[in-house]
Amino acid sequence: MNEIICPNCHKAFKVDEAGFADILKQVRDHEFEEEIQNRLALAEREKENAVRLAEANLKNTLQEQLVKKDKELADIKARKEIELSQKLAEKDTELLQLKARIDHGEMEKKMAVSEATKKIEKERDDLANTLKIKETEKELQKKTLTEQYLNELREKDAIIKHKDEEIALRKDMKMRLSTKMLGETLEQHCEIEFNKLRATAFQKAYFEKDNNASGGSKGDYIYKENDDAGNEIISIMFEMKNKGDETSTKKKNEDFLKELDKDRTDKKCEYAVLVSLLEADNEYYNTGIVDVSYKFAKMYVVRPQFFIPIITLLRNAAMNSMQYKSELALVRSQNIDITNFEEKMNKFKEGFARNYDLASRKFKDAIDGIDKTIKELEKTKQALLSSENNLRLANEKTDDLTIKKLTQGNPTMKAKFDELDKR
Repeated sequence: MNEIICPNCHKAFKVDEAGFADILKQVRDHEFEEEIQNRLALAEREKENAVRLAEANLKNTLQEQLVKKDKELADIKARKEIELSQKLAEKDTELLQLKARIDHGEMEKKMAVSEATKKIEKERDDLANTLKIKETEKELQKKTLTEQYLNELREKDAIIKHKDEEIALRKDMKMRLSTKMLGETLEQHCEIEFNKLRATAFQKAYFEKDNNASGGSKGDYIYKENDDAGNEIISIMFEMKNKGDETSTKKKNEDFLKELDKDRTDKKCEYAVLVSLLEADNEYYNTGIVDVSYKFAKMYVVRPQFFIPIITLLRNAAMNSMQYKSELALVRSQNIDITNFEEKMNKFKEGFARNYDLASRKFKDAIDGIDKTIKELEKTKQALLSSENNLRLANEKTDDLTIKKLTQGNPTMKAKFDELDKR
């Protein structure tokens, strides 16, 4: 509440915000200025009227007194001329006093009008200053809100940029499937991974770049391993495709399979493996070791982290197969007991099952490590679990492998089995 003193009655009264705003409006209004001027003019007219009234009253009084005095003078003219002079002097003094009173009254009116005008002007100036302060506060508040809004926009832009960078990082991590590249290229990475185990796990293996392009094309690496007798255990043609190796016509993994199959055939390799970072968002290839032999014989597509496991898996299967081949050759040459041969085949399957169990445990350890370090890469865990499923399927295929199926269409072996059944 604001306190205002009435310039007329000099009483103080309080005005609320609405009344205060109304007075402010009046101060700013042209009509309020006209009212001031009208009041000043009215005060001036009242002053003039008062002066004229005082002068008229004074004149009337003086006239009456003069008439009375003239009569008195006429009565005492003969008696006291000196006394008349004194009386006239007294009257002149009274007249001067009356004029002084009139002048003083006029001065008081002027001072009252001036004081009232000053009060009104002061109130007007105070209201104008208050309005100016309010407008300044409004501008400051507007500026503060604008800066706050801009800061929030900048923060949101920074958050969006950070999220975009994080998404790009996650996509790159997903593409690499938690494989930390050990070299500048995928080929260098695979070579480094292999060389880390060459001295312990692959002492008799051959793993080098394929530099022979006599057939018109060449793969990236050839893996070969022979037994002590010089018989080939396994051979694999490897092709590495990094992100950025796409061409205008070849952008998917399957676009490179036909040429890889040709390189495998030309170089007389038993298996072909495409190690690829292409199609990073394709869940089919992110499941682990993908068997594409339905398109090209003995061909697989793997992500970089399955480079060593695919070699180990195919190598162990090939070694067991070599043992089986040797046993089968011995059966043919020495006509050994088929029952004993069946037992050795069961041992082969048991050995393969053990290899599967070891691989499964290793994959489980890898899954546990990924769960502890990178929770965000849950899909990698699923990929590893899918690899375990592929190994299980491979083991089931091996369980389904029997001597009878292997010797189907062989009359000699069929006769041996028929003889065995009669017993």
